[in-house]
Amino acid sequence: MRDEELLEYALGEARTGLGEGGVPIGAALVLGDTVVATGRNRRVQLGSTIRHGETDCLENAGRLPARDYAKATMVTTLSPCHMCTGAMLLYGIPRVVIGENTTFRGPEHSLRESGVELVVLDSAECRTLMDRFIQDFPAVWAEDIGAEDFEEPG
Repeated sequence: MRDEELLEYALGEARTGLGEGGVPIGAALVLGDTVVATGRNRRVQLGSTIRHGETDCLENAGRLPARDYAKATMVTTLSPCHMCTGAMLLYGIPRVVIGENTTFRGPEHSLRESGVELVVLDSAECRTLMDRFIQDFPAVWAEDIGAEDFEEPG
């Protein structure tokens, strides 16, 4: 499958999360052409401090052998934060597909420096979902990224 097709799985999760009242960020863990798991940011829904899209996806994947992570691609609608970047580095995920990194850019340099292949698709839908959410719920967004005061991009 093409990266754009894989992004649709993550976008589906982001849309679901928004419909549940959560932050619209989704992710999918892919091995070859098989989507092993999907997840969405569920911090609001679960009252969780760590259930970002990528960490929820990893949780939903269950325990996998290291050899699977070493061949996996993480697809995410938004540039991963420090926590999610750390999880991907911990499990040795070699490839990350990012829907967009305009509304938020995590430590992508850390992934690159560790040899992770990054693909940024610059998805208009991913950007629109985040722009609207940030505009409508700035306090929830600030909490999600660990910012006391958040300034809108632009």
